Amino acid sequence: MPGFTMTRQVHAPTDVVFDVFADIDHAPDRIDQIVKVERLTDGPIGLGTRWRETRVVFKKHATEELEITGFESGRSYTVGCESCGCEYACTFRFEPEGDGTRVDFEMEYRPVTFFAKLMTPLSVLMSGAMKKCMEKDIDQLTVAAESSGLATGAERGEQAMA
Repeated sequence: MPGFTMTRQVHAPTDVVFDVFADIDHAPDRIDQIVKVERLTDGPIGLGTRWRETRVVFKKHATEELEITGFESGRSYTVGCESCGCEYACTFRFEPEGDGTRVDFEMEYRPVTFFAKLMTPLSVLMSGAMKKCMEKDIDQLTVAAESSGLATGAERGEQAMA
């Protein structure tokens, strides 16, 4: 499947980073491009959680229905959706590293309709735009996690020394 990956180092404990990244209900408060989230399932975030997300894409509002299709609390989750004739899977993995957390992100997509398969050669152009969008989302979630008030031990020590 075509797609892309990226990695970020977040200066916050893994449990905090996971909670911030997986907090779908507060995504509009943390990610500029997300306008609205409407939960379609009740209960805690986990496998099978579904929601409708409206975000700004190319200066227009676009709404997609998303679902958590893989979930390991505190370690990883995968968000899946179908859009424009393709199936998408976005996986976030969280690993303690040094004084913080390494976040590995992988996006894969697969054309399923005839038209989407026909347009596959142009997917390289769209992949770049999707990657920029996800980089911005991850950067904003990183800021939210790092400013959550639960700084890493080294950062708490540095603040106390100041």
